[in-house]
Amino acid sequence: MTTATKPAAARSAKKRAGLTVLSPLTAWLTRPLASFHLLLAVFGLLTVFGLVMVLSASSVDSFTKDGSSYSVFSKQVMYCLAGLVLFYVALRVPVRLLRRYSLILLTICLVLLVLVLTPLGTELNNARSWFVVAGVSFQPVEFAKVAFAVWGAHVLVTKRGLMAQYRHLLVPVVPAALLMFTLVMLQPDLGSTITLFVVLLALLWFAGAPLRLFLTALLGAVTAGVALAMVAEYRLARLTNFLDPQADPTGQGYQMMQAQYALADGGLFGRGLGRGWSKWQYLPNVHNDFIFAVIGEELGFVGCAIVLVLYGTTAYVGLRIAFRNTDPYIRLVSATLTTWLVGQAVINVGYVVGLLPTTGLPLPLISSGGSSVVTSMLVFGLLANFARHEPEAIAALRSLGPGRVGKLLRLPTPAPYRPPAKRRPTRPTTPRSRPGAKSSGAAATRRGGGDTRARGARSGPGSRAQTRGGHR
Repeated sequence: MTTATKPAAARSAKKRAGLTVLSPLTAWLTRPLASFHLLLAVFGLLTVFGLVMVLSASSVDSFTKDGSSYSVFSKQVMYCLAGLVLFYVALRVPVRLLRRYSLILLTICLVLLVLVLTPLGTELNNARSWFVVAGVSFQPVEFAKVAFAVWGAHVLVTKRGLMAQYRHLLVPVVPAALLMFTLVMLQPDLGSTITLFVVLLALLWFAGAPLRLFLTALLGAVTAGVALAMVAEYRLARLTNFLDPQADPTGQGYQMMQAQYALADGGLFGRGLGRGWSKWQYLPNVHNDFIFAVIGEELGFVGCAIVLVLYGTTAYVGLRIAFRNTDPYIRLVSATLTTWLVGQAVINVGYVVGLLPTTGLPLPLISSGGSSVVTSMLVFGLLANFARHEPEAIAALRSLGPGRVGKLLRLPTPAPYRPPAKRRPTRPTTPRSRPGAKSSGAAATRRGGGDTRARGARSGPGSRAQTRGGHR
């Protein structure tokens, strides 16, 4: 073998080795229910990982306030159980019912967003965003995000033949979004408004809106964000401290700097699970908004990378479900919900590491909080339901049976997508006259018919005689 051919042979050998390693994964991904099983695996890993990190991050705060290290963790377990119920309901709900009642769901959420601003709502952390019922609190805006995505996709898919016209593209989706933005900002809750804006952009993007519309929307969002920051002092302080956290290290910049110290202290492999120092009253909201800092401190860069890989896999499988489905409604809802879920995770990680201003958004399925974990599980349930509606999955389920997971969960066999039949143009019909009414046309017809019958009576026998004569 010559010297020139040795590098080529080495490269080909490495390529064959890489293909040998990737071939089992590629073969597994070609299975009909690969999206469904992969989504369930990511969902289970994120849920278990979140419970472990909530227990570790909240142990000190729970013991200080309640005398038990498990008070926050026990509440999180109860919220997860409630979320699993919604996950199962979303996994079984027929898509046609989801579309049919999407407007009702959105209306209920809008009513709750109005009621939370009244004395029925509860103010926590300087925001009237909560309902407290029998000691259980929840935020209606979290469920409003899902309802808006489900309803907006239904409207845009119904009008998909008119997307080239702005009045059909924007109305009524954009006015409904602006109404929700207003109600949420009256609480005030800038973080939830940002996620609602992400849902709106995802709906319009995957519906095929022109690019110039997004440039205009982003310009308007930046202008509105600056205006809102100028109105409230705490928002302006967050923005200025994001630009220079060390300007007020013991005040507004304290939380961001402590989060970065925790991440730096973790190093590559971390200090060990449960051995972090930031939860000892050094980092506020450590088990809520800044739990990613605890992950970096106790599990290091490796733990943070695992979390990012799990969210990256969620993005991959969610978009895979969207692109492999033939139902345009499932495609739009899957892509929108995936964008919102992963986008919220990106925003949370971004402000923890100092790349974005602090917005107070939780890390989906990992941060403690009832409304966040329940709605995240609801979204995963819808995505898992849509994964079973892929054409290959439907064919496999109908021919080979429900499988082990389907038998265990008693899941119904999904119905294949049938595009709506085109309506045939109806032929114009003459209007019927009222009973007893005599119209000129009817009278003329009757007269004409009478004349015809008379002519037939007069000329009929003669014509028949002539015909017989002619034949003779």
